[in-house]
Amino acid sequence: MKAYHIGAQDGIDALVAATRPEPVAGPGEALVAPRLVGLISRDVQLLRGTYGPRQSETRIPMSEGVGEVVAIGESVTEIAVGDRVVCGHFANWLDGAFRADVFAHDIGITHDGWLAERIVLPAAALIRVPDALADADVAGLASAALTAWNALIEICDVKPGDTVLCLGTGSVSLAALKIAKARGARVAITSSRDAKLETARALGADITINYRTSPDWAAEMIAKTDGKGADIVIETGGVDTLGHSIAAAAANARIIVIGVSPGEGPAIHNYLSLILKNVTIRGIANGSRAMFVDLLDTMVANGMTTVVDRTFAFDDAPAAIRYFAAAGHLGKVMIAF
Repeated sequence: MKAYHIGAQDGIDALVAATRPEPVAGPGEALVAPRLVGLISRDVQLLRGTYGPRQSETRIPMSEGVGEVVAIGESVTEIAVGDRVVCGHFANWLDGAFRADVFAHDIGITHDGWLAERIVLPAAALIRVPDALADADVAGLASAALTAWNALIEICDVKPGDTVLCLGTGSVSLAALKIAKARGARVAITSSRDAKLETARALGADITINYRTSPDWAAEMIAKTDGKGADIVIETGGVDTLGHSIAAAAANARIIVIGVSPGEGPAIHNYLSLILKNVTIRGIANGSRAMFVDLLDTMVANGMTTVVDRTFAFDDAPAAIRYFAAAGHLGKVMIAF
């Protein structure tokens, strides 16, 4: 079968086309034929060698995708051949609170990911995709949207009247925008490009801020909320934006730190403001299978779709990586089989 390996992990061109024997589903496993794969920022970080420990050069990357079950192993009853399925990238986190050991089975990192013609996944982690949702709506959910769901629903219990601030127009922020709006919240979003902000407004954003033309975007956020600030901040910027997020936050705000973004720091420019506002800062990592099921149900109930910027052919996966790494996209970049 055709596949891609992460190779030397020395840059975005490290991706290597390869031919491998087709895997076989063992007990409790399913063999899945990917149909569509979504890219996320850690795919690029992995190729650059900046995401955690170095992995095997023959690791198959990509943590998000949708596919069809083509074979099942012994004792598998959760799914059947022909089912269209998705899977959170922490395959062992089925339900309950986060546990540190979920990192032991991280699809696309510690275990082979979706960028191959056939992949083996734990059957218990798979979720049948509702018929109402297209491949393009679900292929890019397992990391970005599931994380946004965990942040807004499980951690913050977002509700009508809340103001949510999303940093940037990446996949997590766009997913958070839709989830928050479905819950009746007011949403603010930032970008360095007016065209992206215009699209965000079309998707439902109530407040948009260009942080390039307004470097003190935290002050603008305070001004545009009549001096209050954001009740919830989806903090995807990393070390260099955390201090600004605190400045943009309301009293008793919750700041959810998502992703592993490099930065120069210091993270908190005004330490006293953290105390004066009684801000809570919490880091999260993805979400459970149970959360994923709830996310899919909400998408069906609310007619939610996924914004797709561009789709590349499987044989053009290296071009897809380069396009994604250039960061000019708005919405998901995908690879089709």
